[in-house]
Amino acid sequence: MFTRFKALIITAFSASICGLLLLSNASLAANAQATAVYTIQPGDVLMVSVWKEEGLNQDVIVRPDGNISFPLVGEAKAAGIGVDALRQAIAEKLKKYIPDPVVTVSVSQLSGNVVYVIGKVNRPGQFPILRNVDVMQALTMAGGTSTYAALNNIKVLRRNNDGSLTAIPFEYGDVEKGKNLEQNIILQAGDVVVVP
Repeated sequence: MFTRFKALIITAFSASICGLLLLSNASLAANAQATAVYTIQPGDVLMVSVWKEEGLNQDVIVRPDGNISFPLVGEAKAAGIGVDALRQAIAEKLKKYIPDPVVTVSVSQLSGNVVYVIGKVNRPGQFPILRNVDVMQALTMAGGTSTYAALNNIKVLRRNNDGSLTAIPFEYGDVEKGKNLEQNIILQAGDVVVVP
């Protein structure tokens, strides 16, 4: 009788430990997703508003230089930072004119967050990226490659911060076979996937 009771207790304890581990893993995954911050891109349209200040509620577009213009703030760097960082920067500049300003910044249009797929694909063009998109997913968004595409000579063109261009090689055949998967990189806004 005692042995059976002991076995039940051990089984119940093991089940609760497994349950806690599953909850812990789910919590870690949720936290990892929660820490991913959208980076504002040139071309994005932002809604900026200041509580109780009707004249300070407007849509602003992020210019190609990465800046926005806003009343009382003047110029503010927006591209390359998150929405919360921009909100804090605007609030800090407004403190000269408004005590304790309550600023809200939201992204109205993700016009700047696009990648391009050109060459021998079925639907070349620009594609908005609303989440992390890798090279294989971008090729899928473009309808796949055409019959005579040079699949092992695909390149990802990426503009560096200094304006120079980098060509990142991508061999479709390797990734298709599950080899060299590190080359299936996450694309960044403005990347161009070239399929010769």
